[in-house]
Amino acid sequence: MNPPLHIVLFEPEIPPNTGNIARLCACTGCKLHLIHPLGFEITDKQLRRAGLDYWQHMDVQQHQNWQEARQAIGVDRNWYGLSSKVENSYWDASFTAGDVLVFGPETRGLSAEVLADLQGLTIPMRKDAPVRSLNLSSACSIVTFEALRQLNLLK
Repeated sequence: MNPPLHIVLFEPEIPPNTGNIARLCACTGCKLHLIHPLGFEITDKQLRRAGLDYWQHMDVQQHQNWQEARQAIGVDRNWYGLSSKVENSYWDASFTAGDVLVFGPETRGLSAEVLADLQGLTIPMRKDAPVRSLNLSSACSIVTFEALRQLNLLK
């Protein structure tokens, strides 16, 4: 079965965030892609704990680098990169089945080189917010559920 969306974590660093996103994928049927290097071991206790006992329900694929992931998922899809460094809001995106949502490492976000391969989207925040960005798993949830809402896959 084809997943409704592909969720890509580019070089994730924090195990609980990845575990929470894996759990989100199990709940929504999205496929999770992890691009190395990871900031943790895939067997990390915190990663497993955040995913609870849902790991057998997840479709997770690991890739050694960005180009390998692009080829495996398919460059002909809509690739969206979530970043606080761009202006286009995810509210303005028209998501389609099979789209790819790419999220960068927690401490630095997506690089300019990776963003160049993607349609950049941001989650609007208030202009005087005292923080730079949302937590990775929160941001992933927000955009994933908006895409699934547009695809009419939430019942």
